[in-house]
Amino acid sequence: MLDGAVLAVRDRVLPFSVMQKRIGRKKLGKKILAEAPVALMAFDLLEHEGRDVRSQPLRWRRAKLAAVIGALAAKWPETDGAILLSPIVHAATWQKLADIRQTSRERNTEGLMLKRLDSAYGVGRPRSDWWKWKVDPHTIDAVLIYAQRGSGRRASLYTDYTFALWHEGELVPFAKAYSGLSDEEIAEVDAFVRRNTRERFGPVRSVKPELVYEIAFENIQRSTRHKSGVAVRFPRIARWRRDKPIEQADTLDTLKALIKS
Repeated sequence: MLDGAVLAVRDRVLPFSVMQKRIGRKKLGKKILAEAPVALMAFDLLEHEGRDVRSQPLRWRRAKLAAVIGALAAKWPETDGAILLSPIVHAATWQKLADIRQTSRERNTEGLMLKRLDSAYGVGRPRSDWWKWKVDPHTIDAVLIYAQRGSGRRASLYTDYTFALWHEGELVPFAKAYSGLSDEEIAEVDAFVRRNTRERFGPVRSVKPELVYEIAFENIQRSTRHKSGVAVRFPRIARWRRDKPIEQADTLDTLKALIKS
């Protein structure tokens, strides 16, 4: 039993937007298969020869994992390249490691995963032995223009928001975010939405553009599916920019400038 992730790979990991072309499709044509080939990137070994090995140290599991992947390719040549061993990053100092981390986006990754060689396989959310050292997110200041009620315990509150950026004198929506505010801030925004609703579109309310927030996100790519022409990954609210009027929110051009050429 392996721990890993299915990724779009062609000599190197491809952007997540390539993987998205395959998601949700019942049938994959030759064009999609050629444009978005996938592989299982194996990170760890959980069971070996019918035995739970999660308590074994990582250095032992890693050696066994490499042997398993090699044996698979030798026995079934058609699997060669379909199951990959995650690369090990070598650095002599923390500064060297930090420099490598800064190039993560160039490799279409979110950062580095640090694990002690003597660590057992972590179940749940263990601390200290494993650390996901992510790159700092991109951020941009945007205006709240739509709100919708949440779900579960937040079903009575407006907690799902749509944000917009300036483009040629208009506010153009570019992302939705559902997290990042405290309960007190959510209550404040909920009251604002109810007082400042302009139009209703089913469960969605259009609100007076007045509130500015710093939106953080992991990556960005061009998209023909969105009015803005871009799609951002994992958007969330970083902070409420009470110090900024909407005229000082960022532009769509500023956002597009973050797209890798």
